[in-house]
This record gives sequence, C-alpha cells and structure tokens, in this order.
Amino acid sequence: MDTSSHGEAAVRQSEERFRLMADTIPEVIWITALEPERVLYTSPSFERIWGLKVEELYRNPRLWTETIHPEDRDRVISTFSEWIAGAEINYHDVEYRIVRPDGTIRWIHERGVLTRDKNGTPVEVSGISTDITTAKQAQHALENSFQEIKLLTERLERENVALKDAEGKLRQDEEELRRMTDAIPQTIVVLDPSGAPIYANQATLDYTGLAIEDVLAPGFRERIFRPDDLERTGDERKAALVRGLPFEAEQRALGKDGQYRWFLIRYNPFRNERGQVIRWYATGTDIDDRVRAEERIRNENLALREQIDRESMFEDIVGSSEALRKVLRQVTKVAPSDSTVLILGETGTGKELIARAIHKRSRRADQAFIGVNCAAIPPSLIASELFGHEKGAFTGAMQRRMGRFESANGGTIFLDEVGDLPAEIQIALLRVLQEREIERVGSSRPIPVDVRVVAATHRDLSALVAEGKFRQDLLYRLNVVPIQIPPLRERVADIPLLVEYFIDRFGKRAGKKFGTIDKKFLKAFQAYAWPGNVRELQNVIERAVILSEDDTLAVDQTWLKWEPAQNPVRPRTLDGALVRQEKEMIEAALAESQGRISGPAGAAAKLGLPARTLDSKIKRLTINKYRYKVT
Repeated sequence: MDTSSHGEAAVRQSEERFRLMADTIPEVIWITALEPERVLYTSPSFERIWGLKVEELYRNPRLWTETIHPEDRDRVISTFSEWIAGAEINYHDVEYRIVRPDGTIRWIHERGVLTRDKNGTPVEVSGISTDITTAKQAQHALENSFQEIKLLTERLERENVALKDAEGKLRQDEEELRRMTDAIPQTIVVLDPSGAPIYANQATLDYTGLAIEDVLAPGFRERIFRPDDLERTGDERKAALVRGLPFEAEQRALGKDGQYRWFLIRYNPFRNERGQVIRWYATGTDIDDRVRAEERIRNENLALREQIDRESMFEDIVGSSEALRKVLRQVTKVAPSDSTVLILGETGTGKELIARAIHKRSRRADQAFIGVNCAAIPPSLIASELFGHEKGAFTGAMQRRMGRFESANGGTIFLDEVGDLPAEIQIALLRVLQEREIERVGSSRPIPVDVRVVAATHRDLSALVAEGKFRQDLLYRLNVVPIQIPPLRERVADIPLLVEYFIDRFGKRAGKKFGTIDKKFLKAFQAYAWPGNVRELQNVIERAVILSEDDTLAVDQTWLKWEPAQNPVRPRTLDGALVRQEKEMIEAALAESQGRISGPAGAAAKLGLPARTLDSKIKRLTINKYRYKVT
C-alpha cells in the first residue's frame, strides 16, 4: 500500500472517530460552509434539542436561523455577520433562545470557530451548541429569591451616596435596614468584591456566637467552616467570585454550641450602574436536618440491604416488611429439604423469584433450574415439552427429544401457572410426583428422574377442584409446603425500597442518574392498589426512567388511574373447606383403624402417607387420635 493510501485510511479513521465522539456527546456539533451556505455535518443531538430532523436542516440551512426566538434573531444574525466580517477573531460565543416545533423555548449557548482558506478568507464555520435551559432557569429562580435583598441593598447604596449630606438620616436608614435584615431567619453576610465580609446579620451572630468585630476580622471563614469543606470548595469559590455570576455551595458551619451544621450558601452579586460587582450577598439556609435525614435514609437502606444479604442472601427480592419476611423465613426453612413447594400469589408478585431462591439455597443449587410456564404452551405440545418424545411419536417428531423433567434431573423444575395444566397432564404429573419416573411421548419405558418440583399459580386451586378442573390428589401432592406471597398492596412499607431498587437498576441500564423522586409520587404509589403488583411497579418505574429528562424522576399520575379488580380473590391453601375435608379423611381413617397410625392396617397406610407425616398432620389439625382407640 502506497503513502497516499495510508494517508486516506488515516483520514477515514480520524473521521470515524470524530463521528463516533460527536454521536455520543449531548451537545450538538456542527459544520457549515459559508459560500454557498450549506450544512456539512450536524450530530444526532440536534434532533433531541431542536426537535427537528437532521435531514430537514440539510435541506434548508436557513432552518437553524428560523428557529431562533424573534426577540433574539436580529441580535444573533448581526453578531454573526460582524464576526465573519471582522476577519481577526476566530472564536465566537453567543447565547440565544430557540422555539421548538412544539412551542417550547430552550436556551442555547453556541461557540463557533472559523476555518479560512490559504488567502485568509473564511470558508467554513464549525462549532458546538449546548442546551443551557436548566442553568438559565436556575439562574432566574436564584435572581428572584434575592430580589428583595437587592432592593434593600440598592436603598442602602443610595443612602451611602448621600452620606455626606445626610449622615444622620443614613444612620437611621441603616439601622432600619439592619433591623429588617436581622428579622430574616437566614444567615446573611455581605461581602466586598474580593469575598471578604463587611457585615453580618443577627442570625449569623446568634448562630456563631461571634461579635460583628470577629466577623470582620481576617480568618472568619477559617474559624466557622470545616477545613475539609474549605478545601473542597475553595478553588471553585474563588473562580466564581471572579466570574461574577450567582453560585452556591454546601458547607458545614460551626455553631456556638461547638457543633457543625450543614448550610446551603447562595452567593448573589450586586452591580453598580457600570456593571461592576461592588457587593456579594451570601445567604445561608440551614439544611442540616435534610442532609442528615437523607444520609440516615441511605444508611438505613444500605443496612437493610446488607442485613437481607447477610441473613438470607435473597438477591433480587427487595423489601423489609413483615409480610415479606415471613415468606423469606419459610423459604429458608423449606429450601434444604426436597419437599414439593406450592407458591401461591397474584400475578406479578414474584413467584419465580421465590422459586429460584428456594433452588439456590437447596442442596441442588449447583444443578439445573428449569422453568416452565404451563399456560404459555399449547395443550397439544405440553406433554412433549415436559416429558419429551421419541422419534416418530407424532407428525413432526423427526428425532428423539428430552423433556424439561429430564433436563432438570438432579436439579429443580419450576412449574409456573400449574393450575392451567390439562387433565391428562395432571395425571402424568401425579405419577411423576408419586413414582419419580416419566415416560416420553411414544414410549412405554419408564425413565427415573430425581427432580424437585416447585409449582406456582395465581388461581384458586380449591375452587378448581370443586369445579372438577383440577385433581384433588394432585393438589395434595403439590401442596406439601404452601407459600403464600402477599400482594404489593399488603407490602406498602416495601414500596420506597422497591422504587429505589428499580430506579438504580433501570437508571444504570439507560445511562441516567437520578437524585430524587418527588415525595408526592411515593405517596401516590403507597396509596395505589397495584393490581399488577411488583411487575406493574417495575414497568411504571422503567417507563419513568426512560421518559424523564432531568435528575428528578417524574411519574405521570394517569399511569396509576387503572381501576383495580374488585374484591381480588387470593389463592387459598388447605384453609376452610379443604382443611375440613382433610381433617374428615384423617378422622375416617383413624376410626377405621381404631386409632392405629402405623402398621399395615394403620391409618397412615390407608391414606398412603408415612406414619410420621400423618402424625404431624394430626397434631397440626388438633385431632384427638385417642378417642378412636378401642379399649
């Protein structure tokens, strides 16, 4: 490859890197030719900020100028033209407003650079445009908050000008101003242009315990602010004083009680008629309670998560309510055994998470966990999915295939929505639970399997049994250890933790970081019935993360206006009628065996249960087995 080819490759690589960088930054990078006027390149951020398609700008270079706010357009065009004609200054800075197609107004800071040909004639302009709307809004709010102090300051300055002619009146006015300033609960310190204090109101003196002479003496800041805060904010404060623009800082100030408290200090400049900064007004707002509350909440959340991780190690199960803790205690107890577990709960409560937690804490944790959604598989295919099939077993069975039970051999199989199983599959599943063996479709040879079964459903299996849609003997086999998962409306205390968890999870995925969520949204979350439970909350938070543009998560109230199901039916275990039915069967077997539990003629053999299991059930159901004994 010759030198020119190497050069072209290097240029292409450089261009590719430039475009990759330009496509990923939030600012708009652009290049415009001057004669004839045309847009050579605009980064994708243009569409997000301007609300227009890049292709429209390429077709109409004047579109950029047309979007400028009418009040700013002449100024911007004139400034740009003068800059191009100046032929000496290569850099150009300007701020202006644009009007988006939807009518919203945004502030833009634009910095341009001229490219000249060998004769020094400007031929191209390249630059970067930054959306500074948020900064402008913050500046406007800050200016409004200091308006009253500015008015007082202007009055004080006017009286100082007339000091020689009306010294007595000035002292009277100053005293009045001081009384007004002293009545303000916020700490206020007036600074000279260099940042040295020249006055402090009574709130400042009361908090610090200092006299006004101490405030005016050198080293005032070093006496009241923590050294590490001074080091952290020192350079930034000096630079901000030089810029002459409003700014703020959070620092800890020492009180007369010897304790530090957090303050938000806002600095606002006051200028004379020539635009020179002649005073700085620094107002301090005590935010210690807020900062400590936020820190306490963070620490409590961290401690709760660490406690959950330490005590139970439930990875994605978030919450600390007593209802959830009860479920987790059940999981901890049942996980080491091989007993069949039936997980009951409404849709979206996290039944699969509980099933995975049981598997991870069992002796089968290093083996497979196979999940099957019984409601998602067509009835004609579910037998093949669960138990496999032989070659030629049915049309399309071109080769032997293992089923889910064989794939889970040695591990755990999770049968979600088990209440939707067809009747013939219920019989086959009952055999698996009883005999611990399966038969592939198209085969009569039994295959032994060592699988722990964890089932789940949102349906009322007792009602299905009564309707003849679910086998009662299968229910007995599945319902060895029932675990009822509470709906989210019964875990209101867990909602803030879940919200924080989902914000962090989806925020990282979207490359966003959120500082706060409005408390009114949390209250709305806790008041909402959540018919879709945790899954619905997760979807709401994911939607909010995607649609929110600043660092405060925003939730549309209309997302929470769906009417929850009236009188939601909670799945039942062996409560009520089923418990009574079980008790009647045991009492009938005891009567027939004359109170004997074990042995060939005992009640355990008649019921098909181990004697120890039957004895445990008799104790749980408070059955008096002695009244059936024949004396």
